[in-house]
Amino acid sequence: MPSRADALLAASREYSTAAVVLHGLVGERFGLSATDMKALDVLERRGALTAGDIARATGLATASVTSLIDRLEKKRLVRRTRDRADRRKVLVALTPTMHARVAPLFEPLARRMKKRMSRYTGAELALVESFMRGAAADMRAVISLFRETP
Repeated sequence: MPSRADALLAASREYSTAAVVLHGLVGERFGLSATDMKALDVLERRGALTAGDIARATGLATASVTSLIDRLEKKRLVRRTRDRADRRKVLVALTPTMHARVAPLFEPLARRMKKRMSRYTGAELALVESFMRGAAADMRAVISLFRETP
């Protein structure tokens, strides 16, 4: 019989697989890759970013990020703008098209997850949040190891 830790690891993997499949299906509708979708997610959560910021957040090389931004801009999902504080910087921001066409496809999931979350106490949600943030940090640490080791 698997331990609670093994069961949680299995559940985490199941969640990860479902997330990849969902993002792949949504991306397919717009001719976007999973990486494109995750870059849009990063911009949704963090706001306008430079290409370098996007590279660090996604783990892509800067040249790859430039191509990614070009693809997303061509589809009118992002736009490049000059930073008002530092005109040398170019920021990438989501467009109203992104909010109107892509974001609504995730609303059914957000509603379902919020309904599920309503069953838990604040302390239980804090525990799950802590676990998820820690698991994301663990994943980023392993990503760094992959980058360091050919």
